[in-house]
Amino acid sequence: MPMPLTDLAAANEPLSQHSRFFQRLERRYGAELSLLPAGVPDHQTMGQACDALLARGHDLGAALRILRQLVMHRLIVLDCDQGAGLADITRPVTELAELALDRACRQARAELDARHGAPLGPQGQPVQLWVIGMGKLGARELNVSSDIDLIYVYEHDGETAGLDGGRGRLSNHEYFARAIKAIYSLVGDTTEHGFVFRVDLALRPHGNSGPAALSLSALEDYLQVHGREWERFAWLKSRVVAPLDCIATSNVQALRAVVLPFVFRRYLDYSVFDALRVLHRQIRDHAVQRSAGRPERANDVKLSRGGIREIEFTVQLLQVVRGGQFPELRRRPTLDALARLEQAGLMPADKAAQLAAAYAFLRRVEHRIQYLDDQQTHVLPTRDEDLAWIAHTMGLSCCDFLRELDAHREIVAQEFDTLLGGAQPRRCSNGGCGKARAAEAPAPELEALLEELPPALRERVAEWRSHARVQGLRDEARARLLRIVQRTAQWQAAGQVSEEAAVRLVGWLEPLLRRESYLALLLERPLVHERLLHLLGAAKWPARYMLQHPGVVDELASEALLSERFVAEDFDKELALRLTALQSTGEDDDENLLDLLRRAHHAETFRTLARDVEGRLTVEQVADDLSLLADCVLRVTAQWCWSRLKNRHRNEPQFAIIGYGKLGGKELGYGSDLDIVFVFDDDDERAPEVYAAFVRKLINWLTVKTGEGDLFEIDTALRPNGNSGLLVTRFSAYADYQQQRGSNTAWTWEHQAMTRARFVLGSEDLRARFDAVREAVITAPRDHAALRTEIMAMRERMRSAHPVGADWFEVKHSPGGMVDAEFAVQYLVLSQSAAYPTLQGNLGNIALLQRAEAAGLLPEGVGRGAADAYRTLRQVQHRARLNEEPTRVPPEALATERTAVLALWHAVFG
Repeated sequence: MPMPLTDLAAANEPLSQHSRFFQRLERRYGAELSLLPAGVPDHQTMGQACDALLARGHDLGAALRILRQLVMHRLIVLDCDQGAGLADITRPVTELAELALDRACRQARAELDARHGAPLGPQGQPVQLWVIGMGKLGARELNVSSDIDLIYVYEHDGETAGLDGGRGRLSNHEYFARAIKAIYSLVGDTTEHGFVFRVDLALRPHGNSGPAALSLSALEDYLQVHGREWERFAWLKSRVVAPLDCIATSNVQALRAVVLPFVFRRYLDYSVFDALRVLHRQIRDHAVQRSAGRPERANDVKLSRGGIREIEFTVQLLQVVRGGQFPELRRRPTLDALARLEQAGLMPADKAAQLAAAYAFLRRVEHRIQYLDDQQTHVLPTRDEDLAWIAHTMGLSCCDFLRELDAHREIVAQEFDTLLGGAQPRRCSNGGCGKARAAEAPAPELEALLEELPPALRERVAEWRSHARVQGLRDEARARLLRIVQRTAQWQAAGQVSEEAAVRLVGWLEPLLRRESYLALLLERPLVHERLLHLLGAAKWPARYMLQHPGVVDELASEALLSERFVAEDFDKELALRLTALQSTGEDDDENLLDLLRRAHHAETFRTLARDVEGRLTVEQVADDLSLLADCVLRVTAQWCWSRLKNRHRNEPQFAIIGYGKLGGKELGYGSDLDIVFVFDDDDERAPEVYAAFVRKLINWLTVKTGEGDLFEIDTALRPNGNSGLLVTRFSAYADYQQQRGSNTAWTWEHQAMTRARFVLGSEDLRARFDAVREAVITAPRDHAALRTEIMAMRERMRSAHPVGADWFEVKHSPGGMVDAEFAVQYLVLSQSAAYPTLQGNLGNIALLQRAEAAGLLPEGVGRGAADAYRTLRQVQHRARLNEEPTRVPPEALATERTAVLALWHAVFG
């Protein structure tokens, strides 16, 4: 019997000695304890101990049961006396289950094969049985007195080979049903040595009324037709745990291909919130019923408010919602998944740390409760001496233990309630989004709702009376839609939403009605709803972008959305993490990688757009971030394409991409195409053919439209000889062309383009060689008069191609517009950079104008004035495009800027 706390503190005996379960093990199995070597048990040491027990004459069932007692004895010592970490307890219990199931499975099948022959598939191939561990077994986090949730699936229907021409033949279904009975007998039956594990098959398809084992095709049919939302949470942690020799085989991929699409949907899936609410309510109701008349049962560290289950649900909910698009979130262990959620920005770091600490604390308490009597319970004991023992094994007094327990559970409960909307704190500026979830109110009928709406919104929503998609919605989805409109109208009435934003929301929703998860997202996340309305009201183009890529709307839920800028290193890490996750499940085919790239690019573009519309970024910062993003996408896409190129002849390509135009000048806008040139420097005789195939593949990956859209339009017209030239050029030929060597050389306008050319990716050696070529081109001796004439002629051709009426000033093409400033800078660079090295860098027009004035090449004030004007013109152009408006204004609107640019033009060209 455990001592009181005061006696425990004074005793010199190890704390493990005061566990009743430990004492029984010492008495019963003292002679066998030495079979398990010192340290944390693992597959190898447990297997050796099992073999030793078999050698002593025990059958497999007895050996496994005794082995379980030896492992429990060791874990109590490790946990209570030596302060072992949580993983050092849960991992051995999991590996014990794997070993037991593996040996039981092999013995059961060997005995059945001897009587009936091996089961065969349609082509006569051997048929595998997969023992699938669910829950904590699948996640490798079993507790010390856990049951194991199993599902048995076999590969193919058919029948066994039989013996001597067919004697004893069985259907595969009957064969595996008998195998499961034999496995259960070896693992789950209670004998004089107890059990190895309690086995629960209730999670199998159709529950306890379903067959004990089913074929893979039957499983696929069930999940597609009958699979319920709560089963997705169960299958999230599923893993083949036995037999061990089949886990790494390619055949398991067929099982993954069935399970993964069921658990993780292609689009963000907020519809699971209601399913989890129902499941959690059922669990809580069950817990209340169990504790009726027995108040001590309300102190359940697993199922009560703030318990282990609520941590697991919090983590799994976020995984299921986002895991279809973000494979790196598909981690079975709870603590691993928590870390990934924090890394993905789906949970603040402090919250993730608090939940991780609570999980470890509660799991350690759970183990100590079970160490008392080896009972599968999670309820704190009522005896003072038992509670004192638990507290002391955790290094705490009883009062401190209970205070810490309550603190952890309160944090868990608050986070869980916030996630499911039961008690949301205020998180946004308007008066409604921080209140209880709008879905708690009954949904209005359309006609009743119309009476509540402001005039413009009422007129737009009234069209839904005959709208086919609205009329075709399920009742639940239609109710969500009307609640969203109702909340929008309430915010508009309170002055927090503009009329334009509310009407635009209706237009944004209509094409997406078939994807009901977006309705669930807006309803479940009022913060997202509010931010969406703000974006829609700020400009027209965001609405168009979100219609093209609706998945990006979930980015509005991120707390960091408006506080950070694009970071290339983070982008690379995220994509590398997702690629690794896809590779681990065999999903890294071209289609998935293409979609992965597009989702990542669209999400980052949208984040920049949101910061832009909120006024957090200048036009120059927007261009910098979009250009850096394009660099990253080009780099990652090139790496992935090269690694998957069938005829590649080396690990690293000797290849480079040169950026021109807006990419080269780091002035990309939303939806800009990329002006790029491909070069290589490789003496292998196969190089031209290999790099040509590589570039074709690369362009295809960048431009092809998938279900997630595309990445960029690619323009390669600036390559040597334009559209009639080779798609990828040997670097030496590119250098000769640009430097006027040979009969085939660049035109003046191509040298103008070279002033904004930039090395985007490739080896450092090629970067240095390109920089040398660019410098040689822009500093080459030139006849200034001839150069001036050619550039002015080119400018006149552009003006003729973009005529603007006298009543308007077009910010780009009119006299005094952006093109005039750009051509003046290009002339200054090509004519003066040899004498004035400060003009040689690719620094952008604003910086180069300022440097030209500082060098005395422009009259005082002309360069700075033109630089300021150019910045303003870019801002006007940028805002007009965001609002999908013409980039022309009355001449007087930008008269100061126009005058400044014309002064520059006259100073340069006369």
